Amino acid sequence: MPANTSSPFRLALYWLGIQAVWGALLGISLQSRSLELAGSDALIWYGRLATGGACVAAITQICVGIWSDRRRTAGSRRIGFYAFGAIAGSAAIFAFYGASTPIGLAVSFVAVQFALNVAGGPYQAIIPDFVERSRIGIASSWMAALQGVGNAAGALLASFIAPARTLAATLSALLLAMCAATALHVRGLQLRPTPNQQRAPFTRAFVDLFISRALMYVGFYTLLGYLLFYVTATLGSGALGDAKRETGILIVVFTIVGSLGAALAAKPTDRWDKRIVATAGGVAFIGALGWFVAAHGPAQIIAATVLAGAGWGIFLVADWAIACRVLPPQSMASGMGIWNLAIVLPQVIAPALTTAVLQRLGEAASPHGPRVAFTLALGETLLGVAWLWRLSRSAIGE
Repeated sequence: MPANTSSPFRLALYWLGIQAVWGALLGISLQSRSLELAGSDALIWYGRLATGGACVAAITQICVGIWSDRRRTAGSRRIGFYAFGAIAGSAAIFAFYGASTPIGLAVSFVAVQFALNVAGGPYQAIIPDFVERSRIGIASSWMAALQGVGNAAGALLASFIAPARTLAATLSALLLAMCAATALHVRGLQLRPTPNQQRAPFTRAFVDLFISRALMYVGFYTLLGYLLFYVTATLGSGALGDAKRETGILIVVFTIVGSLGAALAAKPTDRWDKRIVATAGGVAFIGALGWFVAAHGPAQIIAATVLAGAGWGIFLVADWAIACRVLPPQSMASGMGIWNLAIVLPQVIAPALTTAVLQRLGEAASPHGPRVAFTLALGETLLGVAWLWRLSRSAIGE
């Protein structure tokens, strides 16, 4: 007999596995593999890889989200999508770390994006599928916290496990194990009913939330994508291995503090105006970007990382909770797929825009290039926080 009470922790475990892969690839390995295989063209090659992979992710999430919602209407718990993503994603991870040419790296990275986004859209509907409205803030907090833990784990693994095959095996095992843990829990749960009244997904509130989130994530992916290059230029890390380890440590600090920020934001998100909570996190993140631009020593860089992590964790909880209120419950996965374009499109925009700016300013090969990128990220994030206030209290169910 299916149970009525879900465990937010067990629902979020698969997110830990997925985010561990992205923490490894987007935080460390895509950049380091670009340096290994593309040499002096690494910055440009990285931008192209990130852009192409994100385009595939966007198309996949929308198409699979629509299919998933149709199956949900028929009573599906979407577990098949989770399983495909984990199994196909594991195979693609091995191909990514085994690639010996830039083209091979590109093909395998696209395959990872496709597989994990087959799971990603349907999976992100798991909170409205199984969690009552009064516990959305707590469930969102677990998702944000385990996202941070996953990112930290992936960055650590990519930074300290040198053999490519061993790293691929470790990431794949984690992805498969977390998928199994969440799927087994979901199998015993009762789906929450969806209202009979149909609601159009493209409301003004949805559009404003989408734009605000997209701007925030453009800033985030600019920080994440250029952090390894920043560390190499700022701390004088001559060897790639040293730069990878130092960057991995910063990402771990960011994500651990982010998890703490997410935990602290859980109750305020359920009790307060969610826009205020999201803004508090966004302002802290903006301040951290400014600190990165001005920083020159390890202590300042670590302090900026702590502030950025705390702010981002707080923002994520409120952002997810707002989406669960704004998106149409009868088509949550396809709505999440469209909403998630606000994460995927920034993966295209951030490297493409930053590359264009760096080339325009003649800073693409300069040690000052990463600071220019972070300055650009500050402006993007500031605009995202401002745009959030186009949402009214009634639009987010306050």
